[in-house]
Amino acid sequence: MAGETGNSEWGNEAESISKIITRPGRDRTREERLMGSPEEAAGPEEQRLGPVFRRGDRVQAGTTDQRLLDTAGDSAWVHTDPWRVMRIQSEFVEGFGALAELPNAISVFGSARTPADSPEYDAGVRIGKALVQAGFAVITGGGPGAMEAANRGAHEAGGISVGLGIELPFEQGLNPYVDMGVNFRYFFVRKTMFVKYAQGFVVLPGGLGTMDELFEALTLVQTRKVTRFPIVLFGTEYWGGLVDWLRGTVVAQGKAAEKDLLLFHVTDDVEEAVSLVSKEAGTDRGHGPTP
Repeated sequence: MAGETGNSEWGNEAESISKIITRPGRDRTREERLMGSPEEAAGPEEQRLGPVFRRGDRVQAGTTDQRLLDTAGDSAWVHTDPWRVMRIQSEFVEGFGALAELPNAISVFGSARTPADSPEYDAGVRIGKALVQAGFAVITGGGPGAMEAANRGAHEAGGISVGLGIELPFEQGLNPYVDMGVNFRYFFVRKTMFVKYAQGFVVLPGGLGTMDELFEALTLVQTRKVTRFPIVLFGTEYWGGLVDWLRGTVVAQGKAAEKDLLLFHVTDDVEEAVSLVSKEAGTDRGHGPTP
């Protein structure tokens, strides 16, 4: 603190950090200014710490910088909710900053387990290329399988290939075809980026993570949280059972409306998939049309 005695030399720098008004009555000697006077050892009556003014019992020991730089103490605070809020905020800031200048883009989803020698992988590559040729950037989860396929197609076509990774217990890392990547700790921050910076979704065959993204997008469109947002399911054989269940069970039992089945399209044709999402290419969702 500014009033402690000993051999520490505080000088003008410390005085500028914590401006302490000493007791009136006499001017301090040079030695007292350097070493601290006995009166200061008892603590100041008035204290200014940044914009805060304190008197009497409200005076705090030390300065703000001292408390910041002091490494002693419990570190459990880094696991508390207020600190998590700061991390969440920082992830939104990083994501918005990295993606704000993307041209119109399409998010492509699909299984991380799709083999590289499978027809589904080949379709992902062709979709990535076709989207770039239609003027879109391609956004994926940045992982292997179908995500890698779409990134690879975009990369090989000379387009913008984006990967939005996620922290998982089993590390995957970003695939080698990602030209710009952002890693996230929190799924909900990552999902915000998928929707905010895309003009539509193309959904390749995938598992629970793919279903999560699909139904979140459907819910956002159904509830009009986003508008004019095309969703294309690629692979009629794979998605056919889900569509039949939605129609024959969910809609039939009144859990959804018949019109909700119009929120998405199903196709096996790459050109048709790109055409369906391209119809929204001129829609201003924060980026403007691709030049």
